[in-house]
Amino acid sequence: MSDYYEILGVSRNASKDEIKSAFRKMARKWHPDVNKSPEAESKFKELGKAYETLMDDDKRATYDRFGEDGLKNAGFNTQGPFAGGFGDLDEVFNTFFGGGFGFGGGSRRADPNAPQRGDDLRLDIELEFEEAVFGLTKEITIDHLETCTSCNGTGAKEGAKPTVCKTCGGSGRIQQTTKTILGHFTQIVTCPHCHGKGTVISDPCPDCSGQGRKTVEKKLEVKIPAGVDNGSKMRLSHEGDAGINGGIAGDLYIVIHVKPSLYYKRDGINVYTKLDITPAQAVLGDTVTIQTLDGERTVSIPAGIQHGEVVKIRGAGVPNLSKPSVRGEHIVVVGIKTPTHISNEEKLLYQKLYEIQAGRKSKESVKERLKGVFK
Repeated sequence: MSDYYEILGVSRNASKDEIKSAFRKMARKWHPDVNKSPEAESKFKELGKAYETLMDDDKRATYDRFGEDGLKNAGFNTQGPFAGGFGDLDEVFNTFFGGGFGFGGGSRRADPNAPQRGDDLRLDIELEFEEAVFGLTKEITIDHLETCTSCNGTGAKEGAKPTVCKTCGGSGRIQQTTKTILGHFTQIVTCPHCHGKGTVISDPCPDCSGQGRKTVEKKLEVKIPAGVDNGSKMRLSHEGDAGINGGIAGDLYIVIHVKPSLYYKRDGINVYTKLDITPAQAVLGDTVTIQTLDGERTVSIPAGIQHGEVVKIRGAGVPNLSKPSVRGEHIVVVGIKTPTHISNEEKLLYQKLYEIQAGRKSKESVKERLKGVFK
């Protein structure tokens, strides 16, 4: 069960003035007009329950002995003053403390008839590896809300006009007053007749069913810049949903997903590939042809290269997204592959090489021992 003292952040012997001060502080933090986190509403309601209980001597005494269940068993209302909703922050402070709390009306809700910006939209697109590297122009199709051309966004049939809601007088909200032990508490709720719009359409537009907007399929050509990576985002201004009451349209956000390559591995603006060479190539060096992003290219393998060492091709990587003229490196990771099937001639040659290397190693070992004797 909830600990009301812990919710307000006060001790169990806190005075009423301390409880009031704590409630002011916490209410400013958690009121949904100020705090947009998902848990703000539930936390604010918990604050109201805690404050209402601890400010009433009888409720507090019962709560201290038996907890929240004791309040219910004693017949007290445990829903709290915000069970059915809550007003603006200034209205809350005015109800509880007889005046605003210095917010200057900053938490007032917007006029429902004022222009409202449309919603942003998201579209995920998938690109091939090479398309992301070099960029392209791609045609996309989106479904978004556009202002209805038949009614110009009013929602009313041609020749008709929306009328002011008689229930709320055009504000989109109504006041509900509840009597509590602390006095009359006023709650501001959405008008049930116009659903917060402030106007009522008696003769709706048939094309948009009175909504003022309708879903339209739209094709767009989007220029994908060179160098985009998996998870890159692009914004197309005003290609989201149309606004309400003449508000501007939202934006369209395109999220890039790049298919992995079977040949290249990308790290920033560099790409990596693997190249297996024979022991003979590793010892003697060689010139080999490899596939790069720009096509086939010859690279020199230096003599004596070791397994895991790299050969770099500068300027053959991915273009820098902010400066496409600058490209990363193509890094070739060399692996020395031991042959498993060899001819008799190759076997004789390897045997000869082994004997030469073993003889060299034996002579070097004798020299080392002699050094120890005549040291």
